[in-house]
Amino acid sequence: MSGMRSYGDPCGVARGLDVIGERWALLVVRDLLLGPKRFNDLHAGLSGVSPNVLTQRLRDLTEHGVVQRRDLPPPTRVRLYELTDRGRALEPLVLHLGRWGSQTATAPDGLLGIDSILLSIKAGFDPTRAAYLHGIYELHIDADTYFIEVTDDSLHISRDSAPTPPHATLTTDLDTLRAICDHQITPAAAVDSGSLHLGGDEHAKQRLTDLLLASFMPAPQPADMP
Repeated sequence: MSGMRSYGDPCGVARGLDVIGERWALLVVRDLLLGPKRFNDLHAGLSGVSPNVLTQRLRDLTEHGVVQRRDLPPPTRVRLYELTDRGRALEPLVLHLGRWGSQTATAPDGLLGIDSILLSIKAGFDPTRAAYLHGIYELHIDADTYFIEVTDDSLHISRDSAPTPPHATLTTDLDTLRAICDHQITPAAAVDSGSLHLGGDEHAKQRLTDLLLASFMPAPQPADMP
């Protein structure tokens, strides 16, 4: 098991933790849920992990059939890491853990990465609003492109271009997106400043901004004591 420790317990929970319970393992899965990544991109998105530890986690997850490597043909010569079907089956667990963890009283001082932001949007998606939010949207965040598709009852996000012309597009940098999600600036103010650009008809642009903000509503304040 490449040095991984085992609980030695036949329970499914323990056996699952034997695979993804090591430090950083589940965060690697999280950062691959939206699509393949190169090693350097994974390392850049996981603040605090050393290259050696990340290499070991990728090796462990590959041996257990959670992650697979894919080499792009020449002239690209790039090695990508992506989830297998077994790895993608962890998505409900990751989203639920994210919802659960976000309710803790305090948060570390670190910054949310783009994968965490988009997965938070997916975790907070309300299927009852799908009819209103229905559409295909494309996000350009720094040098990366993502597409979001809202169907009748679900939401899909992928690190890729939209397969068909999107109804609305959003172009910005990660710092601006963080500020919008933290309610430090409104989308309208970001547009006025030139740090955010929206394309598409007005109704589609409104649906897209509503979708992005829905999962980052300010936490309700406790009622005043009498």
